Amino acid sequence: MLPQPKPGIMNIDIYVPGKSRAPAGVKLHKLSSNENPLGPSPKARQAIIDSASHPELYPDGSASALKEAIARAHAINPENIVCGNGSDEILSMVGQAFLEPGDEVVFTEHGFLVYRIVAHSCSAVPVVVKETDECADVDAILAAVTDRTRIIFLANPNNPTGTYLPIDEVRRLQAGLPGNVILVLDGAYAEYVRRNDYESGIELISSCNNVIMTRTFSKIHGLAALRVGWCYAPRRIVEILERVRGPFNVNGTALAAGVAAIQDRGHMERAIEHNDKWLARLTQAYGEMGLRVTPSVGNFLLVHFPDEPGRTASDADAFLTGKGLILRAVTGYGFPNALRMTVGTEEANTAVIEALGAFMAKPDNL
Repeated sequence: MLPQPKPGIMNIDIYVPGKSRAPAGVKLHKLSSNENPLGPSPKARQAIIDSASHPELYPDGSASALKEAIARAHAINPENIVCGNGSDEILSMVGQAFLEPGDEVVFTEHGFLVYRIVAHSCSAVPVVVKETDECADVDAILAAVTDRTRIIFLANPNNPTGTYLPIDEVRRLQAGLPGNVILVLDGAYAEYVRRNDYESGIELISSCNNVIMTRTFSKIHGLAALRVGWCYAPRRIVEILERVRGPFNVNGTALAAGVAAIQDRGHMERAIEHNDKWLARLTQAYGEMGLRVTPSVGNFLLVHFPDEPGRTASDADAFLTGKGLILRAVTGYGFPNALRMTVGTEEANTAVIEALGAFMAKPDNL
């Protein structure tokens, strides 16, 4: 007799991150993980160096300094914040705290892969809802809710599509849910959005008891290697999550870097400006090549390729990899003939435009 996992665990597909290597002798441009091409704030870099002087000390288990810094930046109450080892950990905490075997977890067909992992790891049932024009459909989500539904995960903006729901639609979704169903708004890319009809969810949480907003320092703040995230939630939910959170779940270096990063508004603005400029340029360039790009408000774009031998996403991926340009295959997200590209440095972006132009212009790509 061998040890057996609980139901659902073996239904989890092991997460496969984006590629990070190029052929020997070729300069690598990694554009597969939606990392900030400007890197972290210089102030965060210094905080990392300073924090390394005392690795023998436990970090602040309450993350009080980071909570205070987040609260000041967003004008919210620090008592309504929970910090985690990346926002992924907080998503897992929500599942651990609120899901029982057989409960249902709803998310959209092209949603973040971790949502399915959370459901299966808690022996819950993932319920996948169709999207409309590669965007979440509120009516379809509400139609999927049953008396077994406990959590709805909504990435807004969504990865890998880059599409988003306006705040009025998010409010309509919340208003249509039973009070015992938690709406988790995953705002990993919220800082990049510059649309008048978008809100990350802070105001909604202030007036509702069943909404959680998660955020991360991995994207706009460039601290992906340190794994630090947070959520904003009603006090009752915070009290529950704090009971399942590990006592020292965020390391000291991450805490110090997070405080410094969120206080450097100038660095954030430079990252946003760079992203806005290149998101538009890349979208236009690929459109002129005849490639369809899903309209994105994040720091990445989803590029669709022709269903023709020699010009598919797989062919393009191999061609680009040979030149050291690493994009993300998104078959696991339901897009077998598309690649997701992170907005990179000027050098990297220009190189991809030139390479894809040559790829699409090459006769039969032979």
